[in-house]
Amino acid sequence: MSIISHIHARQILDSRGNPTVEVDVITSNGVLGRAAVPSGASTGAHEAVELRDEEKGRYMGKGVTKAVANVNETISEELVGMSVFDQNLIDQTMIELDGSENKGKLGANAILGVSLAVAKAAAQEAGQSLYRYVGGVSANTLPVPMMNILNGGSHADNAIDFQEFMVMPVGADTFSESLRMGTEIFHNLKKVLKDAGLSTNVGDEGGFAPNIRSNEEAIEMVLRAIEKAGFRAGEDVFIAMDAAVTEFYDAKTGLYTFHKSDGRQLSSDEMADYWANWVNKYPIISIEDGMSEDDWNGWSRLTSLVGKKIQLVGDDLFVTNVKRLKQGIDQGIANSILIKVNQIGSLSETISAVNMAHRAGYKSIMSHRSGETEDNTIADLAVALNTGQIKTGSASRSDRMAKYNQLIRIEEELGDVAYFPGRRF
Repeated sequence: MSIISHIHARQILDSRGNPTVEVDVITSNGVLGRAAVPSGASTGAHEAVELRDEEKGRYMGKGVTKAVANVNETISEELVGMSVFDQNLIDQTMIELDGSENKGKLGANAILGVSLAVAKAAAQEAGQSLYRYVGGVSANTLPVPMMNILNGGSHADNAIDFQEFMVMPVGADTFSESLRMGTEIFHNLKKVLKDAGLSTNVGDEGGFAPNIRSNEEAIEMVLRAIEKAGFRAGEDVFIAMDAAVTEFYDAKTGLYTFHKSDGRQLSSDEMADYWANWVNKYPIISIEDGMSEDDWNGWSRLTSLVGKKIQLVGDDLFVTNVKRLKQGIDQGIANSILIKVNQIGSLSETISAVNMAHRAGYKSIMSHRSGETEDNTIADLAVALNTGQIKTGSASRSDRMAKYNQLIRIEEELGDVAYFPGRRF
């Protein structure tokens, strides 16, 4: 039996230059599993806690030496000697060791780092790719990329209220072809922006962050880029939105204020109607966080208006948490869940959330965070869990491309059994 012989965590830096946790798990056979933990910019209030040092004199308080120490001391002491294949038991042991509702004692960044490193070590011990080890024989679905090509909201300093404008190349026959299509649209958007005299600097996730004057102008720019690339919007390629409207919702007044663009204020019903109008006007196939995380009535209205037409994704709404997801399923709210491993803080809980969603007929999307590393684990997990979609940034920045490149390798490895859902995502 292969047991865990050593666990070691260290503080490294993510794609934004902020500290994050990296964990090595070494087995009795000398096999190494290594995982680095991502970090979000716009985070949901109900996410598991990312433990930071809050020591202002070091990394502006964002150090993670406390989380690292929790791995090297508390967690290591408990897990060394356990079978590397006991993923559920290992995760449950860490959750119980933490003892809090939100992993605030040890830190979700500490627990997740160990959880993913254990899975990687176990896959190595089993002589399997990570996607095959986690997903078994049914892991053969390559995800449709949701490619983030234009940024606003908290990801950009411009007049766009919504956080991400993405393209989904559903007209492709393979993952590699869909990646090519998305990449060509990205490069053509650069030309469109240059022709308009706008900046082509990129944001945290590799998308462009130009000084566009309105939300409508932003989506029109994306449509122009799709056409310029030689594709048909609404047929070959659709638009997906991550609105992240919790960022500009006031729970006290119940109003959504478009601070960055025209300053308009919308009630919950008006915000839902706004999206219904956009769905009728533009080739939008998916809206993420179109209502605030705790505006359940607004979510209900939005779902009744467009839930049968398009995908409605809960990110801040569900935070990869089975309790919140079950509440949404019971109330018939949204129809898809965004999966972020660090929102919940362990691999086994992530798998549970995906399984619950699929059993209820909800779709799932594997997702990165704005603060990423070269770690490409989520690419394997997208295939392992048959999510059918992945959201991992634009066609720039090596921390984003690492995931896309891993999916190219997986598609090649799967060969003839690889399945790309395209429009059937």
